[in-house]
Amino acid sequence: MFTGIIQKIGGIVALQRSSGAGRLALKAGAWTPPVALGESIAIEGICLTVAEISSAILWFDVLEETFAKTTLGHKKIGAVVNVERAVRAGDFLGGHIVSGHVDGVGRIQAIGRAGADRVVEVTCGAEILQGVVPKGSIALNGISLTVVAVKPTAFTVHIIPHTWANTSLCSARVGDAVNLETDLLGKYVEHQLAAREKSKVTPEQLRAAGFMD
Repeated sequence: MFTGIIQKIGGIVALQRSSGAGRLALKAGAWTPPVALGESIAIEGICLTVAEISSAILWFDVLEETFAKTTLGHKKIGAVVNVERAVRAGDFLGGHIVSGHVDGVGRIQAIGRAGADRVVEVTCGAEILQGVVPKGSIALNGISLTVVAVKPTAFTVHIIPHTWANTSLCSARVGDAVNLETDLLGKYVEHQLAAREKSKVTPEQLRAAGFMD
């Protein structure tokens, strides 16, 4: 589990792709405490497991599905990425609960200004947008953000100067693809409501069971 508070900006130093899988190497400097094998780390909001540590380089195994369904499939060596270690018991929860399981990819449609803040509009598919609500939380490239407004095919977030300067968004441009994960708690609520809707007993069902004439 993660909180969407980016701890480091790292750089991709190697990418290996083959049929069905691949590997990614990340350089993000020293960690305290040191990163361990098997540890979960979010890269651009994607939960990956440390498979190898070589000096200051962390290696991750990456499924082909992850390459295909996230922005990792378009990253190049040298790309700057957001990095967050999994939260531990007792850690400060500064953002919102982020699983690291990306729902899909959106695209930056516009970047504007509101005072010192950046105003970013992101387009995405209906299946993602149904989980986006005004004042709700969303993870964009792993960054915990608050949704300001929702349109039929897009949503808007405001990004403060500190977040803009200290995450991979510092190089964002209109047209860039971004990883999106909607609020986990909202997903559970949506699932429960859908299950309740499906379980409604109709008059026709009661008649068929002999409870109504």
